[in-house]
This record gives sequence, structure tokens and C-alpha cells, in this order.
Amino acid sequence: MSVTFKALSVLLSYPSDDLKAAVGEIREIITSEGILSKDAVAAIQPLLTDMEKFDKYELQERFVLLFDRSRTLSLNLFEHVHGESRDRGPAMVDLLETYRAGGFDLVSTELPDHLPILLEFLSNRPIDEAKEMLEDAGHIMAALAERLHRRESNYAAVLAALAEFAGAEASSEMVQELLSVKDDDPEDLEALDDVWEEAEITFGPDPEAGCPVSRDILANMDIPKNTQPAAAMNE
Repeated sequence: MSVTFKALSVLLSYPSDDLKAAVGEIREIITSEGILSKDAVAAIQPLLTDMEKFDKYELQERFVLLFDRSRTLSLNLFEHVHGESRDRGPAMVDLLETYRAGGFDLVSTELPDHLPILLEFLSNRPIDEAKEMLEDAGHIMAALAERLHRRESNYAAVLAALAEFAGAEASSEMVQELLSVKDDDPEDLEALDDVWEEAEITFGPDPEAGCPVSRDILANMDIPKNTQPAAAMNE
């Protein structure tokens, strides 16, 4: 198990007062646990500084512009491999069954393939199992990291850290194939309408009873004060 994945899940969630208050805890977790490389941890620091420096509303505006108004930056992983094909539904159901088999109840209105949801699940799984699942999505995270880097977003470091952990190379054929898709224009309101229509699909609990991902995760985030750092993963 790794609380680092839980911390990164929070960091990739919609900015909130709770997230801003947890920045110090997130910084301590990713530094002390030893799951991420030192370079990856150092690269994430500017994003953590942004979370401390800017007010919640500015952070939310940036988040929406990046992840909610651009399909090519979607944190819903199956968007990048299945798009609107018929394969997306069965893949989503299979992932949901994987969560249930692992004793993980989806308590969010987000889809099962939402990256923060996946990371929350993996935070309670053995490291080897987490690495195997992330390897399956490594090319997606590497492509997202590159797209975010092109937009000079500090979120790029989080995706790059996950891609590095998964052993994904930005130069790989699968990554380059994803990057060959033209970037979305966040000002394209017609495309945004399509995204909102798809958002009506739910695999979790009643949307009226949903609560923010970051709040649920933060409620369970505890730093193991006296735990020895985990051994670094060999790529």
C-alpha cells in the first residue's frame, strides 16, 4: 500500500480549501515515503507552491480550463483509448468490478476511470499490483504529461511522476500515437457541450448525494509518522 498515490489523487482533484490546507501533508508524504524519484518529487514542488500561493477560485479556473474543457487532457483515462466507441462501456464496468473485488466502494460521481479515483484505489493495493495497473495506463499518463508541459502547466510534473513510476517512455510508439491527436481548443463551446452530455453517465452513487473526491480522500489521509520509507522502484 502507498499513501503517495492517495496524496497524488488529492492533488489531481478539483481544488478546494481542504486541498489547500493539505499541501504541507502532501509534500511530506511524497518526500518521505520514497515511492517517487527525488527528481519527480522536486518537479512537483512548484505545483504545491501554486496551491499555497493562489486562491481557491483561481486554482479552480485553471483546473477547469485544463481538464474539463479539453478532451485531450481529460483525466478520464478511457477517453484516450476508447473515445466514444462501444468498448468504453464494458471497459468501465470491468474496472468497476475490479474495484469491488478489491473491496473499494466508489463513493464519487466521477467515472471509474477518473485518474484520481484509480489512484485512490491503488493506494490500498500492494505496490506490485499498483505498478502493474499503472503500467497499463502509462502511455496515457506520459502523453498527458507532455501535453501539460506544452501548456506550461505545473500539473505536468504529477503525470510525469506517474508515467516514470509506470516505466512509460514519452518516445514510445503508443505515446506518440496519442500525441498525434490534435489538442482541443478550450474555447470551443460546442465541444464542451459534448463533454457535459457525456457527464450524465454515472457508475457511482446517486449524483445528488455525491461528495467531492478530494474531501473523501483527505478524510482518510494519515501520514505514517514512524514508517520506514519504501524502497525505490527499479524501472
